[in-house]
Amino acid sequence: MARPIVIHADWDPEASVWVATTTDLRGLVTEAESIEELRAKLPGMILDLLEESGTVDRPASIEIVARASDRIDAAE
Repeated sequence: MARPIVIHADWDPEASVWVATTTDLRGLVTEAESIEELRAKLPGMILDLLEESGTVDRPASIEIVARASDRIDAAE
């Protein structure tokens, strides 16, 4: 069975979007306003990129690792 494609999704507070990248598949970079939107668009993008690269072994799953951070300011 093929290993999952691991997607790293990082929150960009300035743009208010999740930016998704992976080292598992060349050329995959996208963004969306929510994780749900990313989950909806990633399968099609991944299959298109795999087809373009001529990859026969399709992944069995997509794993999304999301990371967001917030600054905590001391009360004045």
